[in-house]
Amino acid sequence: MQEKVEKLVQWLQQQIKESGVDGLLVGVSGGIDSAVVTNLIKRAAPEHSLGVIMPCKSNPQDMEHAKRVIEACGIDSVTVDLTETHNTLFTTMQQELEQQKGLNPEQQQLADANLRARLRMSTLYALATNYKYMVVGTDNAAEWYTGYFTKFGDGGVDLVPLVHQTKGEVREIAKYLGVPDEVVNKQPSAGLWEGQTDENEMGTSYALIDKYLQGEEIPQQDKEIIERLHRNTAHKREMARGPEKF
Repeated sequence: MQEKVEKLVQWLQQQIKESGVDGLLVGVSGGIDSAVVTNLIKRAAPEHSLGVIMPCKSNPQDMEHAKRVIEACGIDSVTVDLTETHNTLFTTMQQELEQQKGLNPEQQQLADANLRARLRMSTLYALATNYKYMVVGTDNAAEWYTGYFTKFGDGGVDLVPLVHQTKGEVREIAKYLGVPDEVVNKQPSAGLWEGQTDENEMGTSYALIDKYLQGEEIPQQDKEIIERLHRNTAHKREMARGPEKF
């Protein structure tokens, strides 16, 4: 585990050097993946790393966990409350759609959640420009493979150091790094709405996705879910598409 952490830290340091930036920042959600990345960037750039807390209709417990993560690793931090910004933008959009009779109530929960993710991305890049930092993402191998991230939201980053680490491996790294137990053991959730959990939304478990990615046998039903998620989200892992030159 020490060797793995050292290699990830060295890789991050190499990205700083090659890109000509001064440091790294990450959005700290209170979840295990962002906690691990927070610790990694602090090790990679002790004097030039930043953890950003961005409440926006957030669960108070997630806020508390994010603060504990920051305190535990000693990283510099800033909090930008996006609640009012989100409310203004989302309400304005809904009002305009209602006037045009184009509002789709069935899609409003997802639109709301994705807007929050993209506001956070915009905030991170504004801060990154200010500090001359790179934005570091938190997606692990399971999330990347299944596309369980918002395009140009939490997927809108410069670096994804955990992209080859399964959820189980992220948990082991977290323990090694001294991430608070309440963060390591909490139910994975993007905090998008009340009662939302990653696994309920995906329709399968991280444990089964990890096994699938490691080439192990899993129930056929879960295999089909994982493969469908991967196919349907291929566009999230690609640059913007264009037609053939003609």
